[in-house]
Amino acid sequence: MTEEKKTCYMCDNEVVSMEHVPPVCLFPEIKDTKGINFRKNLIKVPSCDIHNSKKSDDDEFLLFSLTGLVNNNNVGQFHFHTKVNRAIRRKNKDFINKQVLRNHKYGIVKINDEDKLISVGYPDVERLTKCFEHIAYGLYYHKFGKRFVGDIGMINGFIDYKDSNRQTLKKFLKRRFELETVLNGEFQGENPAVFYYQFNEPDEYGLISLKMVFYGTAEVYVGFKPEEIQIPFNLAMALINDGSKTTMTLGDEEFQFNQ
Repeated sequence: MTEEKKTCYMCDNEVVSMEHVPPVCLFPEIKDTKGINFRKNLIKVPSCDIHNSKKSDDDEFLLFSLTGLVNNNNVGQFHFHTKVNRAIRRKNKDFINKQVLRNHKYGIVKINDEDKLISVGYPDVERLTKCFEHIAYGLYYHKFGKRFVGDIGMINGFIDYKDSNRQTLKKFLKRRFELETVLNGEFQGENPAVFYYQFNEPDEYGLISLKMVFYGTAEVYVGFKPEEIQIPFNLAMALINDGSKTTMTLGDEEFQFNQ
C-alpha cells in the first residue's frame, strides 16, 4: 500500500513547504527579547506555495493590525515598539492609511493614568477575516490531521461592529465559550503570551467551535460546519435575520436582538 500523498492545509495543491500557524512574524525574535524565546514549538502544517510564501503581505498586515491594539499585553506592546516600528519606518508615509487602517489619524487616550498617542481608524475587516481563516484552517489540520472541508463562520471579538445584532452575537459567543471552556479544559499553545487557542468538543449537530487569542486581548471566534453536517431549522436565528425582536438565553444571561 502506498503512503497517502499529503496536500496543502488549505487546498488540494501539492505541498512544497511547511507553514507556521499563526505566522511566525507574530512571535518576537530572540534578538529583540534578550534571550527570551517566544518561538518555541511553533505549529507548522504542510502548505502549497500560494498559501505560504505568496501571502507574506497578508502576514505583515496581520502583524501590524494586531500589535497596534491598545489593550495588548506587554509582549504585544513590546513587539510593536521593536519589530513593527522598524518595519513602519521603512514604509512610505501613507502606508498605514492605505494598508492597515482606513481614515487613519492620531489620537490621545488615557491608559493607566498616562496619556498615550494612538492610531485611530477603521480596520480592513475583510482582510483580517481572510488572515484568521488561514490560521483557523491550519489549526484544524494540526488537531485533526486533515484539511477542513465545509463552511466556517467568524466573529472578531476585538472589533466593535456597527451592526447591533453582530455586536450582540459577539457577546453571546464570548459568553458561550466561557461556559463551554469549563467542560473542555485548558487552552493550547506553547507561547500563550503571543497566542493560544482552544477547540471545543463538537455539539449535538457536529459543529466545532474554536477560540483564538492574540497578545492576551484579541479574541477571534470560529465555527466549523463540516460539509456532511445537516443543521436543523433554527427558529431563533430565522427571527433575528427577519428583523423580529428576539431574546436568546444563555445561562442566567439574556441577549436581545433587533431591539
